[in-house]
Amino acid sequence: MVTRRRVRELLARGEDHRDIGRRTGVPAGQAYLVGTGRPTDGGHSSDGTAPRPGEQAAPQHLVSPPHENPTSKQVVHEWIAARVAADGQQRRAGAAREERE
Repeated sequence: MVTRRRVRELLARGEDHRDIGRRTGVPAGQAYLVGTGRPTDGGHSSDGTAPRPGEQAAPQHLVSPPHENPTSKQVVHEWIAARVAADGQQRRAGAAREERE
């Protein structure tokens, strides 16, 4: 079980919450909670207390998956190719377009 003392020791050595989570076998957000006593979602009271060791201004990234906004998906390209292959009119249109390019 990870303890506040252990989290703070590792922070003092320069490790971040993700490293600490991997080392102690808990998610990074849980390592943050144990070390600071505050959740990563910002749902705690801002009672004006001084920052706690290891506390971050915006720790939400510790629990949220990385943002991804792909501009295309291979499965869509494959679906389009299958539709074109199944439709003679689309194949002819595709061939005419290739000739113009």
